[in-house]
Amino acid sequence: MTIADGIWQQIFDFDNYGELLALVRNSLIAGIALGLVGGLVGVFVIMRDLPFAVHGISELSFAGASAALLLDMNIVAGSIVGSLVAAGAIGLLGSRARDRNSVIGIIMPFGLGLGVLFLALYKGRAANKFGLLTGQIVAVDTPQMSWLLRTCAVVLVALAVMWRPLTFASADPEVAEARGVPVRGLSFAFMIVLGLAVALSVQIVGALLVLTLVVTPAAAAARITASPVLLPTLSVVFAVTSIEGGILLALGSSVPISPYVTTISFTIYLVCRLAGRYRARRWGAARATPV
Repeated sequence: MTIADGIWQQIFDFDNYGELLALVRNSLIAGIALGLVGGLVGVFVIMRDLPFAVHGISELSFAGASAALLLDMNIVAGSIVGSLVAAGAIGLLGSRARDRNSVIGIIMPFGLGLGVLFLALYKGRAANKFGLLTGQIVAVDTPQMSWLLRTCAVVLVALAVMWRPLTFASADPEVAEARGVPVRGLSFAFMIVLGLAVALSVQIVGALLVLTLVVTPAAAAARITASPVLLPTLSVVFAVTSIEGGILLALGSSVPISPYVTTISFTIYLVCRLAGRYRARRWGAARATPV
């Protein structure tokens, strides 16, 4: 066997695939829930220009999960606590974009440093350490599944309640505030919801690659539509496709899940970007053609 064959077998190896599929049943269910949450939250992340905040929150979420791993506590709960601390700090201290970015720049290295410290003190399986950074497809056991689904439900209910005013406040905050929409309160509330969504995503794709679930699908959808109905729908479809496809591909390999999820997500974005550019050219050509 050549080196190339060995590498390819590590990336794609579907021996005993049917037996292995049963091991990721919880992860597949969690993936659908996370795709739904990430796709919907991502719409507002793009509208409010918050991708940097997602990364900052993920670092403190990683620290919380690492602390929970060290103390033999529920990792999902630890991740959520870390995310909420970061989201609350960003929401309270960063009302303006410039201030917000400064706060995020301070939180990111602090959270990453804490996470590295906790993992260095943890003497358990190395796979558990690595999984917090790059994701694991069999990491979701039954107790964690319960936490995940309940938290997803909280996020979805919160989004349903504030969807319309949050859309207004995100699209035109000055006009929304003039019409009595509580823009600052909605901004803080959304940061908390974003913190929960990031904490959930860390469980599957890891802290380093949360952006691929919470940002990329919505960014891809925004390239081909501005419809208030089609945009979130496509964002959810893209997110679910990325995570479920990543889980199913990673199952037949010794490679972590994150490269598969990110590759699928990036491919979808690239296709949507090219499709959007092609449509814009056709639309421009049609407008330039004399009647």
